[in-house]
Amino acid sequence: MEAGKYVIALVDDDRNILTSVFMMLEADGFVVQTYTDGESALQGLLSRPVDLVVLDIKMPRMDGIELLQRLRNRSQMPVIILSSKDEEIDQLMGLRLGADDYITKPFSQRLLLERIRALLRRHEVNKIDNDAGANSGLVVRGALTLDDMRHQCRWHDQDIQLTVTEFLLTKALATRPGLVKSRDQLIDAAYGENIYVDDRTIDSHIKRIRKKFRQVDPEFSKIETLYGIGYRYKED
Repeated sequence: MEAGKYVIALVDDDRNILTSVFMMLEADGFVVQTYTDGESALQGLLSRPVDLVVLDIKMPRMDGIELLQRLRNRSQMPVIILSSKDEEIDQLMGLRLGADDYITKPFSQRLLLERIRALLRRHEVNKIDNDAGANSGLVVRGALTLDDMRHQCRWHDQDIQLTVTEFLLTKALATRPGLVKSRDQLIDAAYGENIYVDDRTIDSHIKRIRKKFRQVDPEFSKIETLYGIGYRYKED
């Protein structure tokens, strides 16, 4: 992956974190934009979209949760949120609003870099057509259509705007209808085998996916929970 072709936005009111992470990412070849508050970040990101956003939760002039919510109304760009260890509620709220990942402070810069790279890889793989056929990235399951090449999800011909992580989770379930996927399997499908995230992260993503489908179809019930086991996509 060539870092230089990616633009990363850092949003944090802690200038020490902003400076050190900026220097790390620039040294690794990324193009970096920085913002010290949510309001200026919102204006900047909507006028100059980036490939990935790393944002803090606690900020002046608009906190990270509100910024994420407003971004998700307009964009599906990948987002990683930063939060303190005692802000579990904020972490879960961020995931429910559509964050792709989160990291708790204090954090290892190397860990943040690996999470950024992993999320960008997922986003890139999701866009690339690996086969020669025009429909090689197409999954059709009854009313559901997933198109890898366009990062498009449709239900009864209505668009469902999914983040990268949500798209990969939906695809992992829909590709093998009737087959139960454990949370660990879904973590591997969405994050990769070398990334650890809490089981509740998957649960939050699944809740948001269901909510999005039910906004266009209140009767949507294709994604089933098998308590203590995992999830599955119901066969037609």
